[in-house]
Amino acid sequence: MQILAIVVSLAVTLVAVALFGKTIGHIVSVIKLGQPVSRTDEPGKRTVTLVKESLGHTRMLQWSHIGVMHWFVAFGFIGLFLSLVTAFGQLFDPHWALPIIGHWFVFEWVSEALSWTGLLSIIGLIAIRLRNLPRRSGGEEGRYSRFYGSVSWQAYYVEYTILGVLICILLLRGLEYQLGAGDKFHFPMTFFLGSGLFGGLSEHGLENAVYLVAMVKILISFAWMITISLNATMGVAWHRFTAWPNIWFKRKADGGTALGALQPISVNGAPIDFENIDELDEDAALGVGKVEDFTWKGLLDFTTCTECGRCQSQCPAWNTDKPLSPKLIMMNLREHAYAKAPYLLAADDDARKSLPELVLAEQDKPLVGPADVAVIDEDALWACTSCGACVQQCPVDIEHVDAIMDMRRYQVLIESSFPSELNGLFKGLENKGNPWNMNPSGRMDWAKDLPFEVKQVGSDVESLDEVEYLFWVGCAGAFEDRAKKTTQAVAELLNIAGVSFAVLGDGETCTGDPARRSGNEFVFQQLAMQNAEVFKETNVKKVVSTCAHCFNTLKNEYSQLGVELDVIHHTQLLNRLVRDGKLTPVAPADSSLNGQKITYHDPCYLGRHNQVYDAPRELLDIIPGAEYAEMPRNQTKSFCCGAGGARMWMEEKLGTRINLNRTTEAVETGADKIATGCPFCRVMLSDGLTAKQADGSARESVEVHDVAQLLLTSVKRGES
Repeated sequence: MQILAIVVSLAVTLVAVALFGKTIGHIVSVIKLGQPVSRTDEPGKRTVTLVKESLGHTRMLQWSHIGVMHWFVAFGFIGLFLSLVTAFGQLFDPHWALPIIGHWFVFEWVSEALSWTGLLSIIGLIAIRLRNLPRRSGGEEGRYSRFYGSVSWQAYYVEYTILGVLICILLLRGLEYQLGAGDKFHFPMTFFLGSGLFGGLSEHGLENAVYLVAMVKILISFAWMITISLNATMGVAWHRFTAWPNIWFKRKADGGTALGALQPISVNGAPIDFENIDELDEDAALGVGKVEDFTWKGLLDFTTCTECGRCQSQCPAWNTDKPLSPKLIMMNLREHAYAKAPYLLAADDDARKSLPELVLAEQDKPLVGPADVAVIDEDALWACTSCGACVQQCPVDIEHVDAIMDMRRYQVLIESSFPSELNGLFKGLENKGNPWNMNPSGRMDWAKDLPFEVKQVGSDVESLDEVEYLFWVGCAGAFEDRAKKTTQAVAELLNIAGVSFAVLGDGETCTGDPARRSGNEFVFQQLAMQNAEVFKETNVKKVVSTCAHCFNTLKNEYSQLGVELDVIHHTQLLNRLVRDGKLTPVAPADSSLNGQKITYHDPCYLGRHNQVYDAPRELLDIIPGAEYAEMPRNQTKSFCCGAGGARMWMEEKLGTRINLNRTTEAVETGADKIATGCPFCRVMLSDGLTAKQADGSARESVEVHDVAQLLLTSVKRGES
């Protein structure tokens, strides 16, 4: 038995290690096909982030019970590596233990604890997967399982491999106890396995059992290594190795998610200088038109995808029956990249001609187009609202939104292939500086009925040094009737609080957010450079914005143009003014108005993209006479309104409407008022509420308001 165990174990190990090394080399070569990008700044912070996310499982613990189980499985996998070394030693001597630490009771206790907790946890994770199998729902309902579209056999294989290895470890511990004269102190959690399962075996029988179980453990471990070596795209297994560099090389060294700013278009690793665009090589790829146009970090992202489906479960497009799944985007790009890699890695054209037809077909496949011919379905690409739920939820820091936006850029700038509705958006932005194609001379119309004068730069003040804040009104705040009410409310509140501010009036133009999120980087740069010039001329330093999209763009993206601004959202400023006693909410005199219920919708570009969650809620909490009700999906798991990613200007032709999904959730809280902090959200939720009131599924008395309006109503009670 011993000779057989040694021969079989060593033979399988040699094959596995050789294949494993070869596959690692192949994976590295594929990742290196990507475009350059610098991700080595602040190595100390990156290392701290890696340790924090790994040891603390901070990303996994967003789903607490699954995160806890995964922690025990992951660290059982890592921490029990030494048990594999021990198994090799036991092939030669069943009494063998690791030198120095092998019989140290702390090591033994920790090993046993990790084995049992890992075993219980992997059983729990297997049960969760089985309970949530897509086929349990059947048909289209199956898509609501987060495992829909994942390669099931690979997940089962990995889970049952871990289960088998942990069982072998515990059996070996029981055999060691029985073989070593039974010292329970060193086997506190496995002695009963030894006496109960192996108590009747002779010493020779125990030794043969050790050889057998050690061999089985080694075979299970290295069969797994062989299997994944033959499947470089088996993300559910390879993420155990690729997650570490993927976290270390994430966009933000301090641990933040790849949200907020969208990265500029780069060529050969350097951002394009749009002021000297004529000098750009005419063959330069603007965005991503082929898989090799992604950066090497993008290719590492695809390789690392674990197919866990957290992103898919949170995606507003997927949850409203559209073809976009962030998980399937990553999986399709990974399969395509590795299938096309032999062509890209071939030494010359002669070598390429001799490649299999499947490889040549993959080379000819368009990256974006109709679902039946392209890697990425064009309907899926344009369904994205850029809400960031996928990035927020990903446990291994994959940057889905960056990939989607880069593909959009190529479709718009190179292919001129985009939804027809965007023609009107682009025309309005280019010609009138706003997405509604309104005359810029009407940018101050919102202020006409206010009982005080709103100062305008250029006519009332020469420079913003004369006031505390530039009030960035935004296109919606200036032209959209519902958003104008928010603009007026904020202006009134600032006036009541004695905060000095001024606006740019017709000197303001769109920040460029809808252009950038729809892929038109040229128009974004045109608008942003125009605003940047105005900011420099008027000496802008502090900005308050009512639009979450303007807030995000000014705060996070204008620094790419050399403009550094201190940007605050209106809910943050108003909350500060209330705390400082400059604004005082008052309860309604009519007791019938007390107890009105308010719920709050988190704008994606305020919440997930910029982590502003508390200020709006604190304002609503301190409004006297109101009861606050939280929606089930809130804060980091809030559901999108459907307007982001320039979807505000595109029709929802597939599936159900995102805004109806979210409005239904708000109405079901029983709220009388649905509050938000973004004009886009207000428009979408108002339209959703109107539809629900029309079909009788919402009360006519329910209204949608900005937080500032609700606060103003409360503050004005004290002035009457």
